[in-house]
Amino acid sequence: MDMSIADPVRDELLKTNPMFRELVHQHEDYERRLSELAHLTFPSDEEQLEEVTLKKKKLAIKDEIYEMMHAHTTGH
Repeated sequence: MDMSIADPVRDELLKTNPMFRELVHQHEDYERRLSELAHLTFPSDEEQLEEVTLKKKKLAIKDEIYEMMHAHTTGH
């Protein structure tokens, strides 16, 4: 999720919705760890498995974030 692009819905939810804020922070944490793993020259089997798992978790959180943004926009 590109946080550098202004998005009024995302910004409002970050201010008013603690669950949304937590999901965004978790997404950022996963992104940081994935960046660390990507810079390893010879990742271990455990690190490779962690990378795959984190990618799946990050995608699931991203979907949830966008679902919350859509629901907020449509008033549901």
